[in-house]
Amino acid sequence: MSRPADAATLQVSFSTVVRALGLLRPDTTPCGQPMSVSEAHAISELHAAGPVTQQGLANRLRLQKSTVSRLVDELCADGLVARNTNPVDRRSVLLELTPLGRSRAERLANARQALFGRLLDRLTTEDRRLVIAGLDRLARAADAS
Repeated sequence: MSRPADAATLQVSFSTVVRALGLLRPDTTPCGQPMSVSEAHAISELHAAGPVTQQGLANRLRLQKSTVSRLVDELCADGLVARNTNPVDRRSVLLELTPLGRSRAERLANARQALFGRLLDRLTTEDRRLVIAGLDRLARAADAS
C-alpha cells in the first residue's frame, strides 16, 4: 500500500515534468513541433502501425471514437492523413499517412529523439537506468488501472 506522502511527491514530480515539457501548451509538442500533442500521437501511431481503422487508432490512443473522429477530420483537412477503403472489409475505412504526414511524422520522431537525448544527457548512467526502469514500471501500473 502506498503512503499518502509518496503519492503526493509523485504527483508534484509528475506535474513538474508535464509543465517543464510544455504539455499544457495546446499547439506545440514538448519537442517543439507546431501541432497538438494529440495530433502528434496520432501521426506517430499511424507511422508506426501503418494503415489502421479509426477504431484501431482510438484504441491505440486510448481516446473515445468521437474524439478521434474530430482529430482525424483535422488531420485530413491538413493533408496529413487520408481515408481509404479497407480492401479486406469494404464497409470500413483505413487511415493512412499521406506523404506530407509521413514527412511530418519523421520530423516529429527526430525531434522527440533529440529532446529525450538531451534529457538523458543531463543524468548519470545510473540515474538514466533508474528513470527508464521506473517510468516503464509506472506505465505498466497505469495500464493496469
